[in-house]
Amino acid sequence: MTYTIKDVAKRANVSIATVSRILNNQPGYSEKTKAKVLEVIQELGYQPNAVARGLINRRTHTIGILFPSLSSLFTGKLLSGVEKIAHEKESSVIACHTQSQGLKTMKYLQMLNEKRIDGLIFTSELLKEEYYEYIKKIDIPAVLLATESFAFPLPYVKVNDHHAAYSAVQYLIKKGHTKIGMISGLPTDPIAGKPRIQGYLQALEDYQLEVNKDYIARGDGFKFGEGKAAFKQIMTQFPDITAIFCASDELAVGAISQAYEMGIRIPDDVSIIGYDNLQIAEMSVPPLTTVAQPLEKMGETATHLLFKMLEGSNDVENKIISHQIIERESVKALETRDL
Repeated sequence: MTYTIKDVAKRANVSIATVSRILNNQPGYSEKTKAKVLEVIQELGYQPNAVARGLINRRTHTIGILFPSLSSLFTGKLLSGVEKIAHEKESSVIACHTQSQGLKTMKYLQMLNEKRIDGLIFTSELLKEEYYEYIKKIDIPAVLLATESFAFPLPYVKVNDHHAAYSAVQYLIKKGHTKIGMISGLPTDPIAGKPRIQGYLQALEDYQLEVNKDYIARGDGFKFGEGKAAFKQIMTQFPDITAIFCASDELAVGAISQAYEMGIRIPDDVSIIGYDNLQIAEMSVPPLTTVAQPLEKMGETATHLLFKMLEGSNDVENKIISHQIIERESVKALETRDL
């Protein structure tokens, strides 16, 4: 038998309004009444209807999150952090796969609005004007995760990609490497492409090393296959390179795989450092040294920020999350320079 809020009120000998206030943590009852109602709820196994609760407090206890890809290990880590905090807040998460397509993104935004989500997390890609205007129109709080916008005033949670890339190249330089290549995403990508390339270039300049932009092999994205192709290209053209900074762990593992096929030993012949610290970094052979983005923590932080906004706080700040170098076995120290 399915019990209703009316059954709970009748059994506890209180009004439906009192049960509702207790369920939604609103004032207007004694601790004794609260204890009695909660006892009846447990006895009956009553489960509040989410739609009905939404009508009362104008909340559906559901948030939406938009990902350009749902298949990547990167996405899984972010989503794990988001879901952890959402569930602590007794809310559900609807994850949508946009494939970085404008039309698909707009359709998902419309669908999420129809579901009456309480708030939105937008991840890993550029926030276009049409997305921002629609979010503004439906009047829900939104947080950017692993991305940021200079054009539109939405709070964000991310690592400083420029600084993190700089740290990766600085690490190679301090290990004695002077001929350092890079496998990157597209320089037109303002989120993870351009800033990481700029960090690489700045580190070379600051340590007065030759800046040869031909040492950068660019893929269309950050996947394994692109890493393989880019490694072959860069090592065929510049066999004297001793180290490569890869703008993602998947690119780095692809590079290591291609090195094996070409008879190039990692790290004896070429050192490789990745970016992200995904699980595959530990699984690669050799295990991959990488720049860690604390992805689960980033997801948790963004979700905390969103619920802070939902609770009416105006004290909402952007969050830059610290990165760190995780040392494993894919980088070899050469004779160090005086730095």
